[in-house]
Amino acid sequence: MEEAEDQEILALLKSEASYPVGFKSLTEKYQRSLYAVIRAKVGNHEDADDVLQNTFLKVHRGIHKFRGESKLYSWMYRIAINESLTFLSQRNKRHGLSATNLDDHQDKLRDAGQMDGDEVLRMLHEAIAQLPQRQRQIFELRYFENQSYQAMAEQLDLTKGGLKASYHFAVKKIENYIEKYQTIHHES
Repeated sequence: MEEAEDQEILALLKSEASYPVGFKSLTEKYQRSLYAVIRAKVGNHEDADDVLQNTFLKVHRGIHKFRGESKLYSWMYRIAINESLTFLSQRNKRHGLSATNLDDHQDKLRDAGQMDGDEVLRMLHEAIAQLPQRQRQIFELRYFENQSYQAMAEQLDLTKGGLKASYHFAVKKIENYIEKYQTIHHES
């Protein structure tokens, strides 16, 4: 049913006369799910709204290039992720956050006292931030959004085997980070 609905939307988008109706249908259908993905990446409502607008602008400009080799949502999801990463990169540059500054900031956070639930969560997010971009994306989709490997494979245009391997490596890196953190924390 979803594929049929997407095909109807795509048919509307191919005609200049029906394009506005098609684009409105597209945004109404996908804006909430794309917003959730973007919000999880950028962290606040205002920034997520801006990135969502940029995402739909890119979709508007590139919909004629969509070849249907993946699902429509998968294609837009990749655009949303790329726009989110571009936004984060630009924000970090504006605020002068380099890898060194982030490391210094993480060291200060580590020295902040007893380990509680908030600290465990912060430590998890620190560990995730250390992952390579693709592994981080796969881990977040699987761990936080509880997506199946099949759904992720369609969204990211990767094989299930490759996704499983990337997820496994991400989990191992996170475990190692946490073990290292706990060792340092207990020694001090």
